[in-house]
Amino acid sequence: MYTVRAVRGLFKGVNPRTTLITVVLMLAMLLLGTLWSEATARAIGSFRTHLNPFLEWYYVLLVAFMLLFMIWLGVGRYKNVRLGDDREVPEFRFFSWISMLFAAGTGVGILFWAVAQPIMQFQGNPFVEQGGSARAATVAMQLSFFHWGLHAWSIFSFVALVLAYFAFRKGQPLTISSALHPIIGKHAYGRAGELVDILAVVATIFGIATTLGLGVQQMNTGLGEVFGLDSSVRLQLFIIAVLMVISTVTLVSGVERGMRLISEANFWLSLTVAGAILVLGPTQYLIASTLEAFGEYLQNLLSLAFYTHANQQSDWQSEWTVFFWGWTMAWSPFVGMFIARISRGRTLREFVFGVLVVPTLISTVWIGLLGGSALYQELFGDGGIVEAVNEDVTLALFVTLEGMDIGFMGLVLSAVMTLLIGTYLITSANAGTLVVTTILAGGDADPPRRHRILWGVILTLLTGVLLLAGGLELLQSAVVAAALPFSVILLLMLIGTLRALHQERFAEGPGVRREAPHEPWVVNEQTGKRALAYDVERGRGLRKKNPSSQ
Repeated sequence: MYTVRAVRGLFKGVNPRTTLITVVLMLAMLLLGTLWSEATARAIGSFRTHLNPFLEWYYVLLVAFMLLFMIWLGVGRYKNVRLGDDREVPEFRFFSWISMLFAAGTGVGILFWAVAQPIMQFQGNPFVEQGGSARAATVAMQLSFFHWGLHAWSIFSFVALVLAYFAFRKGQPLTISSALHPIIGKHAYGRAGELVDILAVVATIFGIATTLGLGVQQMNTGLGEVFGLDSSVRLQLFIIAVLMVISTVTLVSGVERGMRLISEANFWLSLTVAGAILVLGPTQYLIASTLEAFGEYLQNLLSLAFYTHANQQSDWQSEWTVFFWGWTMAWSPFVGMFIARISRGRTLREFVFGVLVVPTLISTVWIGLLGGSALYQELFGDGGIVEAVNEDVTLALFVTLEGMDIGFMGLVLSAVMTLLIGTYLITSANAGTLVVTTILAGGDADPPRRHRILWGVILTLLTGVLLLAGGLELLQSAVVAAALPFSVILLLMLIGTLRALHQERFAEGPGVRREAPHEPWVVNEQTGKRALAYDVERGRGLRKKNPSSQ
């Protein structure tokens, strides 16, 4: 028996001990961030300041190794291993799969930073002597691709692959702790495993609440641009309440229906917006600048991957690369588990291509179009984007659309972007709620509906309290610092995965099959029972026999 779930009462269908501890920890952290916000901010700020010299090379090394590890899994001897039985087919078609994983992964974040980050890097970065120049624009795009590309998705894809492998191929619960079974054995299903799962749940709750808060603030700005509404906490609370009601309804309807449909709608809407910006904007410049910056990104990928800012005294590395890698690691339980949930039946080769390469290309195009439009206005137009970003980051996207000087279509694009932010917030909230309830339900991929509704309400209330208390920036710092202990868990997961993969029999190698045999039935001479070959461990006195004779 892997998990302990209550069979009656308030905690029916979930682990009561894990759920209670999670609630208590969440309330304690919330009180610290609201009642003693200044003292907590100072403590967390001091902690991060002391950690930064270590994180500037540790996070860099860890994430670079994780990318190389994922590439090896996708092209190496285990590329044909399937996340499930050897003859299992994928649960979702490719388009639905990509739509959902991108919407849950970086959909909201990339809308927030697609303009803001290139413009902020354009003003100055360690790789150019003069900010605001043409060279600075190319490098700014290159750095944006770097922080939203292969490295970030290698973290998400690694956690997702490990969880899917142990859940669907090894038959273990869909929880973070299952990946530690090859290392700590049965303790993965005891108190040690529960501690790991609690850390993952807490990181997920506060990570999604922080993202919802930032997204709602940007959506409030969009409503102001389109309808002239003033920015206010009251309006933001109303927005989050409406979005979470829609999110809960779609989540209760199931991943196969509600979330799949809204994710696909997101994707088509995003393609429509991207196409409009390409056609209505400086088309030739957008294509040329994106290709040039992406080519430099690929050319300098190795040097960027191991850049540690060792000979510089500024805080650029800690404010950007360390922040993004730490934020991604803190988010990886949430994003990774959701991607695992929708990836059953894929081979490792399909998985690595779909989760590592495709989202990177999508992010490149999105940043190239939006960020490129902003940079074009700064270099060849009337500018104003830099001032807007320095004043309020949430203004960046809408000031860029306004500066395209396309009349009424600019207002239409702002309205569509505001809608897109809302739909991406819904899918992120869906994924976060599903992951929390799945972990608390001991890995049940279809957790009880009432708990999905309950945690949807809790996330709504938590986000509302954070908006009222102004604690979003505090939580951003806290989540990045919290990535440090989880990075140790990532290393343990990597070791456990290598141990488990070593037992795969249908992997490419000397004297080992690449795929399941054509005659799958075998008989165990000790028990006399017939079974499928890929379900029986290799070389334990097995003798092939005609299944019909049994």
